[in-house]
Parts: sequence; C-alpha cells; structure tokens
Amino acid sequence: MRLPELNAALTEVAKGLGAGDDFEVLLERPRELAHGDLATNLAMVLAKRMKRSPRDLAQELVDRLDLSAVHIEKAEIAGPGFINFYLSKDYLRDQLPVIARAGSDYGRGTWGAGRTVNVEFVSANPTGPLHVGHGRGASLGDTVARLLEFTGHEVHREFYVNDAGIQIGKLVDSIYARYRQMHGHAGEIPEGGYHGEYVRDLARELEDRYGDRLTGEWGPEARE
Repeated sequence: MRLPELNAALTEVAKGLGAGDDFEVLLERPRELAHGDLATNLAMVLAKRMKRSPRDLAQELVDRLDLSAVHIEKAEIAGPGFINFYLSKDYLRDQLPVIARAGSDYGRGTWGAGRTVNVEFVSANPTGPLHVGHGRGASLGDTVARLLEFTGHEVHREFYVNDAGIQIGKLVDSIYARYRQMHGHAGEIPEGGYHGEYVRDLARELEDRYGDRLTGEWGPEARE
C-alpha cells in the first residue's frame, strides 16, 4: 500500500531532526493485522547516524507528525523501534467510492513510466521432460510482467524454446544410441549426452514406429 502523504511527512520530519537528505522512507504492510496497516523501520535506519536510541527517535518522529493530516488514526512504537500506523476509519471509508470508480484499474500507477524491463521466464529445455516447475515459472513470470506493466513500465517478455543447437543434437544422438542398443547394435551416448530413462522411452517410440529400419540410416555417422 502506498500513502504518499505519510511518506512525505515522515521525510520532512526526519530532515527537521537532522537526518540529512540521503535516506528513503520505506512503508510496508505488517505481517500481522494487529500491528496496524502500515509500518516503517525509519527510526532504526536513522538511529546510528543520528546517534540516537531507535525507540526514542521513533517516538519523536511520531510526536512531530500531524497524524490527522496524513490519514492516520494512531501510531505505536513497537519492538526495537518500528512505527506502526493505523489508518483512520474516515480515510478507509472514503476509499470505497474511489475503488468502485476505478474498477480493475484501481492501484494502477505511473512510477515506472520511462523504464524498460526485460522479463525472461519459462525457457523450457526440451532436452528433458517438462515438469510442474515449468508451468509455475510461466505463471509467475507472466504475473511479474503484468505487475510491472500495471505500474507503468514498458515490459518485454522473453522466453526460449531451446529447440535447436548443440544440445538438441546431443539429445538426438543419445536417443539414437539407445535405439541401436535395443536392436543389438553398438550405440554410445555422446559426451555430454543424456542418460535419463526418458531417452529410452523416446527410443521405444522410434522402435514402435519404424522397427529396426533406422539402425543404419540415421545418427551421427550418417549425418557426417
């Protein structure tokens, strides 16, 4: 969740306390709902450079904030110096018509405008069996790309089928070696070739379709 008003207010208060300019306010959702709607570790980040106790600094940051002006009902100091913020009920209520009007565009942003991102995902390697991880990579990769587009980035999706080149040649030679072995001929898996049981399965498919007719007609020797 982004709350620019709170971010800007925390930045100004911290600068007023002597934090300088080279810091960034990070607001995150707490893991537990009981800890509020937003939280920041700003006091812990700044404490060392300002030679202050993190909890004391956190309290002073809160004391100097105009909470109502940034839609906050209350703020609490937690643990070693976290600040937990609770959004006001009025603010939350006022967001309902905003969400309704925006529909599926609610949350869309432009902070990524002008930035180009290349997302490479899936790249399934056909020299081995596909598995559930390839499907997982496809869904996660596309989700990342959509989120980046939603925030204004120009996104290029890229994935490779990897169905050509040296490794495919080694897969072919590995299958052919198993095929020859099945018919009593010499057959050697090439260096860097493939030894999985799936290679035997593919060789059996060749046998089912062609019998022994390919034992002397195909393979690395024939291609040379």
